Amino acid sequence: MKILGIGNAIVDVLCKVSDEFLINNSLTKSTMKLVDEVEFKKLLSSLKIEETISGGSVANSIVGLSQLENEVGFIGKVSNDELGQKYEEGLDKEKVKYLYKKKDEQIPTGSCLILITPDSERTMCTFLGTAGKINDNDISEEDIKNAEMIFLEGYLWDEGDPRKAFDKAITHSKKVAMSLSDLFCVERHKSNFLDLVKNKLDIIFANEKEILSLIDAKKFTEVISFSKEIKKNVIITRGEKGAISINQNEISEIEAKSDLKIKDLTGAGDLFAAGYLHGVINNFNVKDCLIKGTELSSKIIQKIGARI
Repeated sequence: MKILGIGNAIVDVLCKVSDEFLINNSLTKSTMKLVDEVEFKKLLSSLKIEETISGGSVANSIVGLSQLENEVGFIGKVSNDELGQKYEEGLDKEKVKYLYKKKDEQIPTGSCLILITPDSERTMCTFLGTAGKINDNDISEEDIKNAEMIFLEGYLWDEGDPRKAFDKAITHSKKVAMSLSDLFCVERHKSNFLDLVKNKLDIIFANEKEILSLIDAKKFTEVISFSKEIKKNVIITRGEKGAISINQNEISEIEAKSDLKIKDLTGAGDLFAAGYLHGVINNFNVKDCLIKGTELSSKIIQKIGARI
């Protein structure tokens, strides 16, 4: 298997909202907030659902890689309930090997309410459900060793059982890529993420805000210096400024595509990572990895949802 993704198995529920809705519910635009089941249902009660689809950050990337005809798999915890069944069916349909055997859990399958404002930004309210209870027993050492690379998400990292799952995956892997996922995650787990980036990861995906926060930098030149110093492959998406890859001392940049009819920014980073990793596992040069990442992210933001 080329890449095994490990992440939160979340069913995405997409709804269009006004900026006023975010203000009235004390939500910060373009961020992810963890909510309990009660708050999730309360927020959803007044909204019209546009689409429901199997989601999760790394799962979106893995589906993108599968659509590019790479052999990939995914591990994420769901319950043996209706949403869990739909989740597994969604991955099977996309020819992704789902390497988790679902069981009857006390906590239901996780859901993410994706609120899309008129400017196409997405604000997420996530009820992790049983996804947040993943542990080292849910991950097979053999599955990790059978993959050329594992791909992890910052959303998954948390103290306790999820951290044990994370550590087990990294310990037995040949190569590790990870997305920092969200500014919320970086600020919540800064010291641990910094340790991961410096000492345990080979490929790191972040957007500009996330990486600046991680190293407490004021200027982007500090990010470049830091990335060179740690001698990893650090890939940073910069919105309208494009994307940059700092691999050891090699710096490659690409401009963002213009004249796009943007509908929804959900999944832009996930599909960028899919395109870039497709390049890595198929021996593209760094510039072509950036081109493929930009191609996929440009496609996804011109439609609703995080799946092409």
